[in-house]
Amino acid sequence: MAAHYGRRLRKRAATTAVAAVAMAALTASQAPGFAGTPNREREAAGGSGASAPPGTPIDGGSPYHTDLPPLVRPDRPDASADLPGGPGDSPGRGPLIATGPAERGIPATVLDAYKRAEASLRESNPGCNLPWQLLAAIGKVESGQARGGAVDADGTTFTPILGPQLNGVGFANITDTDGGAYDGDTTHDRAVGPMQFIPSTWAGWGRDGNGDGVRNPNNIYDAALAAGSYLCAGGRDLSDPADLDRAILGYNPSREYLRTVLSWFEYYKTGTHEVPDGAGTPSRRDPADAGEGRNPGKPGGTSDKPGKKPDKNEGNEGKPGKPDRPEPPAGGSGGGDKPAPEPTDPPEPPEAPAPVSALAVVGETTLTAEAGEEFALSPRVRARTATGKPVSGVAVRYEIVGETDTRFAGNVRRAVVVTGEDGVAVAPRLRAGERTGEFTVRATAPGRNLPAVDFASTVTAPPVPGADTLARTDTEVLRATAGAEFTAPLSVLATAEGRPVAGVPVTATMITSDAVNPAQNTAGPYFKGADGNPLRVLEGLKTDAQGRLTLPQIFADDQTGTFRLRLTTADGTVLVVDLLVTAPTAG
Repeated sequence: MAAHYGRRLRKRAATTAVAAVAMAALTASQAPGFAGTPNREREAAGGSGASAPPGTPIDGGSPYHTDLPPLVRPDRPDASADLPGGPGDSPGRGPLIATGPAERGIPATVLDAYKRAEASLRESNPGCNLPWQLLAAIGKVESGQARGGAVDADGTTFTPILGPQLNGVGFANITDTDGGAYDGDTTHDRAVGPMQFIPSTWAGWGRDGNGDGVRNPNNIYDAALAAGSYLCAGGRDLSDPADLDRAILGYNPSREYLRTVLSWFEYYKTGTHEVPDGAGTPSRRDPADAGEGRNPGKPGGTSDKPGKKPDKNEGNEGKPGKPDRPEPPAGGSGGGDKPAPEPTDPPEPPEAPAPVSALAVVGETTLTAEAGEEFALSPRVRARTATGKPVSGVAVRYEIVGETDTRFAGNVRRAVVVTGEDGVAVAPRLRAGERTGEFTVRATAPGRNLPAVDFASTVTAPPVPGADTLARTDTEVLRATAGAEFTAPLSVLATAEGRPVAGVPVTATMITSDAVNPAQNTAGPYFKGADGNPLRVLEGLKTDAQGRLTLPQIFADDQTGTFRLRLTTADGTVLVVDLLVTAPTAG
């Protein structure tokens, strides 16, 4: 691993305590950035419950910077006078607040790369709501902002930033996938660049963020745009705390990593400023130095043991000393009369991918689902060259067009998916709403002048349940005295092949007693409408979950005799029930 991979702080017990105080203080004080995320305090303590996406983490589980934002109290001379205080704070003793102008500084080119990535994704995937401060937080944790901004004018690091060999000892076990093209290692992969992509991940997610026609993981513009695209994958909305946590855990599935990134994310949201390239504040120690610095809680991590040589800076925090300095650019002086070491050339990036000439449909172009159900098929397209070869790493935007309440997974109308090695991008699952009708799912390639691909989509009404039998649930004769109500309710059961059927539509009609051609009756028993007037036809009745239907109260007018009530299902099953009305008893 390169000696200048970025200095990282070995966390001691005091640092762990500060981390806990930092997160508690930020949430308690409602510092800017915590508004609108009421569960963040709980998440800081134990996570939101969001799980990492399946598969290898984007950085291969490499070690990361564990430094946390600095803290001060509002009553300190260097604290801002208008810092918020938490409830119950005593006078002159506000909560701990993240501050420190040096740590808020982000190297100019690095900061520009983050903001440019945010602007690009705001155009190509506006539903993601990616804030550049999230990229800054990950860049801080993964590489100390490209080793304090040690990049050239085009944004490429002076020397490659390489993680440890991913040989399964403490980290993921990933056999070489790039022939050493990016990481110089032909045995195993290593995380590469300021955003620490493993080569196999970069193959699918790599982007050209600075428009030079090359996707280079050691270029901060390329790496920042690739990281943003990865965080936005799967239709995520990063303004949603659960989606935000899921995205960060996809980078590195560690709760400690999640808390560290969120700490810097909230810190940067309260204010940052630009500093010259090379003038950033990289972390103190590189985990490659003597094998130290692996973050706690990760496999293969180290801990302080009796007899171990202590850190020469332990116990000297706050005392004057020589500041850490980022690596000087090529051609500069390393200090004193010693010339700076010659930087090594970065590995030759792979040949730029062939241009995409079309998005081609894969499978069906017609999609159908019943209201409230999930579509069995998802739209899919393949990005290909003019000769028909697939192209990986192409962003494809799927959008629902038309009047419909159908949505992609996550309840969104738009989602961006990146093509895999086979050039195919599969849209997230579609769930039909309650509204029936036709609409379109449109696939486009943002930023590319390619014809759109449309998928004709239809939501149909669910089939009407039918029954082969309607039967009363009791045998009691239904009686009433003229001018009164029937004493017993009428309840029926709908079955099909002997099994109860829920949701069977039933129409109830009072009919004449003509057995040959019965018609709707105009006299005799009746139901009451909402206005209290007699109704002799009721529609829209349905059996319940157990296949039962109990009719509304039935009333008798002044007519006496035997009357009939006909119950009919939508598929034509009929039940006729006799209704007996007798004259009132004399005297």
